[in-house]
Amino acid sequence: MEYGDHFMFVIRDMQAASKGAPLFYLDYVIFGLYMLIILGVGYYFYRKNESAEDYFVGGRQISPSHIGLSIAATDVGGGFSIGLGGLGYVMGLSGSWLLFTGLLGAWLSAVFIIPQIKTLDLKYNFMTYPDFLNHRYNRKVAVVAAIISGVGYLGFTSGQILAGAKLLSGSVIMEAPWGVAPLTFSIYVIGFIIVGYTVLGGLKAVIYTDTIQWIILISGLILFAIPFALREVGGLNALIEQVPDGFFSLTNLKMITFVNWLLTIVPIWLVAMTLYQRVYASRSVKDAKKAWYIAGAFEYPVMAFTGVFLGMLARVLIPDVEAEMGVPILLREVLPVGITGIVIASYFSAIMSTADSCIMASSGNFMNDLVEKGFKKPIKDRLLMRLSQLMTLAVGLVAILLAGYFTSVLDAILYAYQFMVAGLFVPTLAAYYWKGATSQGAFWAMIGGGSVTLILILGGFELPLGLDPTFYGMLLSAALLYTISSINQAPQEENNV
Repeated sequence: MEYGDHFMFVIRDMQAASKGAPLFYLDYVIFGLYMLIILGVGYYFYRKNESAEDYFVGGRQISPSHIGLSIAATDVGGGFSIGLGGLGYVMGLSGSWLLFTGLLGAWLSAVFIIPQIKTLDLKYNFMTYPDFLNHRYNRKVAVVAAIISGVGYLGFTSGQILAGAKLLSGSVIMEAPWGVAPLTFSIYVIGFIIVGYTVLGGLKAVIYTDTIQWIILISGLILFAIPFALREVGGLNALIEQVPDGFFSLTNLKMITFVNWLLTIVPIWLVAMTLYQRVYASRSVKDAKKAWYIAGAFEYPVMAFTGVFLGMLARVLIPDVEAEMGVPILLREVLPVGITGIVIASYFSAIMSTADSCIMASSGNFMNDLVEKGFKKPIKDRLLMRLSQLMTLAVGLVAILLAGYFTSVLDAILYAYQFMVAGLFVPTLAAYYWKGATSQGAFWAMIGGGSVTLILILGGFELPLGLDPTFYGMLLSAALLYTISSINQAPQEENNV
C-alpha cells in the first residue's frame, strides 16, 4: 500500500469516528492549552526584555528565517486568512491574485528599498518608520506619519480581532453566556488573549512564536483541513462539478479589482511600520533581503492557493452562509476530534501573529514617535519599556472596541491599508528617490492624500473608472508634493538619502 493510500485510510477512520459530532472537550482542552502556552511565551519575554530596543526591534539580532516567516504570518496569517477563504468562497482560485500582490511588494522592496533603509539603520539605530522620515525630512513630517500609521494600524488590528472572533464564534463558541451574541463575546475573548500576550512579550515574542505558528498553520491546513474537506466533497472531480463555472480559472475577476489590489497592497511594503521594525530587527542588509524573499514565496503561492481552495471547499460543504464564515464552520464540521482543536488553534495563532504585530506597530508610533520624543530629557530604559507596555494595552483596548463596528474582515483591513497608503506612499517613495522633495511638500502631501481618501471611504462615493479611493488620494498626494516642493526650493537642512 502506498503511503498516500494509508494516509487516506487513517483520515477516513478518524472522520467516521467523529462525523456529525460537536466540538469535543478534547478540542477545547487542546485549544486552551495552546493559548496558555502562547501567553506563557509572552510572559517569558516579559522577564527577558530589558529595554525599549528589546521590546520594539528585538535587539536587532534576529535571523532571516525567523523574520521571513514572521512577515508571512503577519501579512497573511490573520485577517487575510479569513478574507482569502471568503474570496475563494465567492470567486474561486482567482482570489489568489490578492496575495500575488504581496509577493510583488515583498520582492520589489527587497531589491530597491532594504539596501537603503538598513544601511541607514546600521548607522543611526532607527526604532520606527517615522524615524526615517524625520531623518530625511523633519520632525513635523514624522509626527504626521506617526499619526497616520498609528491610526491605520489601529484599524488593521481591529480587523484581526474580528477575524479571530469570526473563527472562534464559527468553530468554538456557538453559544455565549449572559445572552451576549456569540460574535460579540468572541471579540472580547480574542481581544483579551491577543492584547495580554502582546503587552507582555514585545517584538521578540512576536517574531519567535510567529515561526512556530506559521508552520503549524500551514501543516494543519494542508495535511488535515484540505484532505478531510476534499474527502467529504467526494474528491477533486466532485469539487470541480459542484462549484460555479470559473472557480478553477485564474481569470474569474475583473481587471479593475486586480488593479485596486495592486494599488492598495504593493505600496504598503514601503510604508508599513511592522516591516520597518523587522528591517531594524535584522542583523544586516543581506539578512533582511533574504527574509523578504522568504516571506514573498510563502505568501504566493503557498498561502494564496491554500486559503482560496479551502474557501471553495466551504462553498460546497457549507452553502448559504456569509462567505468569511465558511472556512471557520468548515473546520468545525469536517475535522475529527483532537485534530479540530489543533487546526483551529493554529488558525487562531496565525491571527494572533498578525494582530500582535499591528498592535506593536501602532503602539510604537504613538509611544516612540509622539510621547517619548515629546519629553525634553531621555527616559530611562526600564521606565520607557513599562510606558510602552501601557501604550500597547491602550491601543489594544481601543482596537477591541473598534472591532465591533466592522462586519467584513477584508473590508476592515483594506480600509486601513488605503488610508495609510494614500497618505504615506508618495512622500516616502520621494524620500528614497527624489532629492528635490521638501519637508513642506511631504507634510501637505501626507495630510491631503490621507484626508481625501478617508473622506471618500466614509462617504461611500461612486468614483470614476471604478478605482479605489487610494488612487485618488495618491494622485492628490503626488500633486501636492510636486507643486509645493517645486515652489519651496530654498536650501534645505534635510539629510537626503
